Amino acid sequence: MAQSAKPISSPVPDAWYPTLAMFMLAIGLVVTASFFIYEATSPRKYRSLAKELATGTVASFFLGFGSLFLLLASGVYV
Repeated sequence: MAQSAKPISSPVPDAWYPTLAMFMLAIGLVVTASFFIYEATSPRKYRSLAKELATGTVASFFLGFGSLFLLLASGVYV
């Protein structure tokens, strides 16, 4: 009645880790830079909270997963 255990495997091939890390970190840094430029150049009166939250969420997503794939590519399995 006991089922044999299946090993846990990644849904993403190991060979893609460095490429995914580079692209996701690059996208995250570009979005972060656009956020800082938006904050520095727009007057306080004309800023949009929704735009700030959306930009921050997208940057956080890409930088978070980019960091994860960078750690995985370098051999730190988290």
